[in-house]
Amino acid sequence: MPSAGRMINVADMREAARCRLPKAVFDYLDGGADDEITMRDNSNAFAELRFRPRSGVDTGQLDMSVDVLGNKIELPVMLGPVGYSRLFHPRGELAGTLAAGRAGTIFCVPTLSGYGLEELKTKSTQPLWYQLYPIGGRKIVEAALARAAAAGYAALLVTIDTAKSGNRERDLRNGVSALMGSSVVRKVRYVPNLMAHPKWVAGFLLDRGNGKLDNIMIPGQGPMTLAQLSDLPDEMDHWIITWEDLEWIRKIWKGPIVIKGIQTDDDARRAVNEGVQGIVVSNHGGRQLDSVAGSLRVLPSVVSAVGDQIPVFMDSGIRRGGDVIKALCLGAKAVFIGRAYIYGLSAFGDAGIDRVMEILKADISRNMLLLGAKSIKDLNASFVECSPSWPKSLMAD
Repeated sequence: MPSAGRMINVADMREAARCRLPKAVFDYLDGGADDEITMRDNSNAFAELRFRPRSGVDTGQLDMSVDVLGNKIELPVMLGPVGYSRLFHPRGELAGTLAAGRAGTIFCVPTLSGYGLEELKTKSTQPLWYQLYPIGGRKIVEAALARAAAAGYAALLVTIDTAKSGNRERDLRNGVSALMGSSVVRKVRYVPNLMAHPKWVAGFLLDRGNGKLDNIMIPGQGPMTLAQLSDLPDEMDHWIITWEDLEWIRKIWKGPIVIKGIQTDDDARRAVNEGVQGIVVSNHGGRQLDSVAGSLRVLPSVVSAVGDQIPVFMDSGIRRGGDVIKALCLGAKAVFIGRAYIYGLSAFGDAGIDRVMEILKADISRNMLLLGAKSIKDLNASFVECSPSWPKSLMAD
């Protein structure tokens, strides 16, 4: 396999990840819900926007930095929470934390992390956010929130679109829950494919922290394991947080709260009324409810509903720096990436994430120069031209 430095774009990283990972693991990363309509639309929406550059502009020294909830980051790209990324590479969330530090941006630690909150914070050189699922009940959640607050996490990212896991048919066909579950007998079917990927198998088996979810501490037992999580019965396969739960969360968490999973302007206004400090337009990368619109299509109406009251972020479908710029032009303060950096992690570990961030940074810089935009603050809707199927209010004058 070639080195990370020879990867030209995120698509190259995806192919490298596909070669390294067993099929069941790659499909778990790469797949979406049902017919994957939403997952494809996340990318298709970006393809429907066209740039409108200003030619003959001296852009001088580019400024790609943005302020996110009082923290300056060097690039408007943050590393979003991806559940148990240690499955893809033993360095998992630790690699993400360190790579974010080198890129001068924010990493969001998931509840389903293979590394504990405190360990990651001690290794970080940039602000960390904590993403919340209410797994294990209120007492366990409260303990995790207290740990995050004590460790100095900068913000809490509350995911609200997981009333039920999406119908991810690739995972059902591959039996991925059996692969991660506790039954040895049910794992036998995977032996041929696993043996075709010896480097992944060696890394997974030799990983001393393998399978532990250190942010979900069960009283008297220690951390929940990935096998225990996978073996949960169907009736417990929901990690829902309601608007009413925010009052309970605020009693423990006094810092900024950002809501992830907003897909309508009504929910955006509700978030503002609930007093949160930010929202993320997200459809979970197309992994939850299929046939909802791509995040980029939803973004403008959400930004319009919110105005300048709180910052709006976005995720889902971002693969190029040009995608980042299009999201910023339509009102996003910054974006989160998920699969994009996990492809890099899966293929090359730390070096893979670094390379993904290098690619996106170079893309953003080049596109800003060609657009005639000197600063991220200069970007607005006049730099893009929308498809006729998009709302007319988005069309440039």
